[in-house]
Amino acid sequence: MRVVAKIGTASITDHEGAIDHGAIAKLCGEVADLRARGHEVIVVSSGAVAAGVSALGLANRPSDMVTLQAISAAGQSRLVEAYNTELGRHGLVGAQVLLDPHDFVNRTQYLHARRTIGRLLELGCVPVVNENDAIANDGLRYGDNDRLAALVAHSLTADVLVLLTDLDGVYTADPRTESSAMLVPYVRADDPMLSISAGHGGSGRGSGGMASKLTAARMASWSGIRSVIARAARPGVLSGSVSDELVGTTFEAHDRTLPARKLWIAFAAEVMGTIDVDAGAQRALTNQSNSLLPAGIVDARGDFTAGDTVEIAGPDGVAFARGMVAVDANGLRMVLGRHTRDLPDGMVHEVIHRDDMVVLPN
Repeated sequence: MRVVAKIGTASITDHEGAIDHGAIAKLCGEVADLRARGHEVIVVSSGAVAAGVSALGLANRPSDMVTLQAISAAGQSRLVEAYNTELGRHGLVGAQVLLDPHDFVNRTQYLHARRTIGRLLELGCVPVVNENDAIANDGLRYGDNDRLAALVAHSLTADVLVLLTDLDGVYTADPRTESSAMLVPYVRADDPMLSISAGHGGSGRGSGGMASKLTAARMASWSGIRSVIARAARPGVLSGSVSDELVGTTFEAHDRTLPARKLWIAFAAEVMGTIDVDAGAQRALTNQSNSLLPAGIVDARGDFTAGDTVEIAGPDGVAFARGMVAVDANGLRMVLGRHTRDLPDGMVHEVIHRDDMVVLPN
């Protein structure tokens, strides 16, 4: 099997933000066990920013993006050093792979990244993936790495995505504040659990939370991949996840899948605005897979530019699709409701091409 295991900042750093070498040793030991049994493993690891905060002796995690990106460089080298050391104890070679959103939007970059990681696996390496925080054009675009892990799992056609955290899985309520909270052991592909919002709060050392993990689980499900949310400290958590044991919360793979570009648009891209359409346009987009034309648009909200991702909402105000626009908000407002024949010369006819749009799964 091919396994993508993502571990969060809180699970591999101490309360001061320093790298917890024992936690990394535990994870690498389980990776080695899977490798010995013939499985391929890709590790997606957060922790660079927290490790950088600790290495530089900063009292708190900075809030400005420039400093966050700078200190991630100091932390990333220390993070990979820890993985190399612990993997080396098992005769394994770690290989750093830094990705950014562009690698999943641009088809050439997407294929190149997939080939590179695939070749690393063929060479017997354990890819250690993180977001390329230090040079990401839009800052810490993913940040929590949960969605990044889901995109990596999709691109490599993984069999299972394991999201390791500091909780035992998904609960009916926050177990830290509600004594009646119960663990949810299994979530089917059509279960509303994959659509609900969850708390964003985390440890304070990272940027993720259960909400981002539910998003990642939904992405995996719509990639045809089973996923598991479980406690990183649980003994044998990776082995149990591969064996389909109930080691946390397991999410069933969906029988319908989305291509990588549409998966990114639907779940991972930052939404910069909303386009409101009439009922006819909503039917055309949902039932006939048409492109979005100005004629069916009644309003454009936000300050988006060409290439941005926006939500598409129907007359009820509920977003039913997302897409990458080919025209900016100001230009679109000038042609609301116009038919193609009435558009100015040189104006893009398709506000959102059907290849750049995805109707959101229910």
